[in-house]
Amino acid sequence: MRWPRGSGAELPSFSSIAIAMTTTSGSLTSSRSLSYIALFAALMAVFGLIPKIDLPFGVPITLQSLGVMLAGCLLGPRRGFLAIALFLLAVALGLPLLPGGRGGLSVFVAPAGGFLFGWMFGAFACGLLMRLAVRRMAGATGVGLLVAAFVSSVVGGIVVVYGFGIVGLSLIAHMSLPQAALAMLVFIPGDLIKCGICAMLVQTVMRGMPGWRLDRD
Repeated sequence: MRWPRGSGAELPSFSSIAIAMTTTSGSLTSSRSLSYIALFAALMAVFGLIPKIDLPFGVPITLQSLGVMLAGCLLGPRRGFLAIALFLLAVALGLPLLPGGRGGLSVFVAPAGGFLFGWMFGAFACGLLMRLAVRRMAGATGVGLLVAAFVSSVVGGIVVVYGFGIVGLSLIAHMSLPQAALAMLVFIPGDLIKCGICAMLVQTVMRGMPGWRLDRD
């Protein structure tokens, strides 16, 4: 699905879609939370402008997985999930926000479709683990926070996302689960680097903004 050109219809902003998503679900979310959700959905779109690297079996390497980790680690489980869901809703509506200008419902049934679904739950897992760690550390922003953010990113951004991605690749590309898992090994070094970048950014934000709260969902 693509938005028709010259139709005169305005594309909905991330903020307006975020408001619709939260109000229709019966949830009352603060304006600040809505802003954060829209901001990280927009960040995902910006990361999508960076060219993808296509691999032979149809799964591209993109920077948007870093956005998934950041959304979860900085927004918490619920807002992180909603930020990624908002971004994917815009993609499903046809906006070309994935690397290479891809969008529409067809991307969800492509070989990489499992990863897209996994992004939402990966962000949730990152946020949940990070929230638990921050509560235990009681405001500490040293090496412990850096390690917590890295581990949260690995579990949510790699283990959870890869779990969905491997199943999706197996189903759509007609590969066995072991074959699909083996094909994913090429991603791990790059994604571990992204986990490290995410951890450093999270530590920087929480040091610079001591009042940042992961439990204000």
